[in-house]
Amino acid sequence: MSRSSHDDPAARWATDLRGWAIPQSILDRAPQSPWIHPVESFRPTGDLFVDTPTRRRALEALGSDGTSTSRTVVDVGCGGGRAAFGLVPPAAAVVGVDHQQGMLDVFADEARRRGVAVTTVLGDWPAVAERTPAGDVVVCHHVFYNVADLVPFVTALTDHARHRVVVELPWTHPLSSMSDAWKHFWDLDRPTSPTAADALDVVRSTGVDARIERFSTAAVSSVPVEPSDSEVEHTRIRLCLPALRDPEVRSFLADRIAPERDLATIWWDV
Repeated sequence: MSRSSHDDPAARWATDLRGWAIPQSILDRAPQSPWIHPVESFRPTGDLFVDTPTRRRALEALGSDGTSTSRTVVDVGCGGGRAAFGLVPPAAAVVGVDHQQGMLDVFADEARRRGVAVTTVLGDWPAVAERTPAGDVVVCHHVFYNVADLVPFVTALTDHARHRVVVELPWTHPLSSMSDAWKHFWDLDRPTSPTAADALDVVRSTGVDARIERFSTAAVSSVPVEPSDSEVEHTRIRLCLPALRDPEVRSFLADRIAPERDLATIWWDV
């Protein structure tokens, strides 16, 4: 399709996302839905305070020099809260928005463990925006590629931030990491767009002066690592394969080297 400057960024984004749909002929053969999100895998663990452009831009707006008090972070698509809790302190209160109650239960439990005031909102953004409190900073990590109608989503983020919105997303679609697997198991070629640069175009089309920073995080390992049983199972389910293909999936994963994660921070002040 044409990529001229006359294209509508929002329409192009939605069209490109539709290209990532799994063909119905493959879905019909899937033993179970490939869209799995195990709640416990979203519980925030490890180092939440890694210095990234995403965290730096949020801390700037929160006043991380200690001069601010009682700052609030709104985390849209919060999962277990890794994005929000990486900002505590200086944030003293967190608001989590998610469409899965299980994720919100983890979010609330983690907030209580950290002694942080917490509010949770169940539902899809921006449908629940009207009943979501505003915050000093709104964060939204690894959600954009799930949103076809991005303009109202972004506008609602802007409306709920007193100072700044900070978004993190992979530079390419998160399922790009499985493109080689789809080719191997189904001979299916996956798309290469949209990208974070396309997301930036949509964000800017809403009238905000958004900026973008591209960065990478280190690979987990520079050599192949024996996959865990849960990794094999989750990969097989996402590939719409039956359990009898587990040995083949395990072999495929064992031969891979985890690449660096190519990420982007998009942020704007309000």
